[in-house]
Amino acid sequence: MAQSERVTHAVQTSSLADILERVLDKGIVIAGDIKISLADIELLNIKIRLLVASVDKAKEMGIDWWQSDPALSSQASQLQQENRLLLERLERLESQIAAQ
Repeated sequence: MAQSERVTHAVQTSSLADILERVLDKGIVIAGDIKISLADIELLNIKIRLLVASVDKAKEMGIDWWQSDPALSSQASQLQQENRLLLERLERLESQIAAQ
């Protein structure tokens, strides 16, 4: 590899890294709609919203849904179990009070 090729490759790599760092630091939103219609009758409407940001930036913006999604967090399934047990306990207490 010639000296000029190595320099060009290094500049492109650092530029890509800089762009990725900026996107993750600031965040970027991509939005779009897909509509399928037949004879002026809307059959399907899909709204797509995509946010690309670092975890820290997302939390700063108040976005943390992955922490409560049972498919993504082991703690979330534990919280769901605790909520279920608390609801059952509340129902028992309410029925005991109603019976008095």
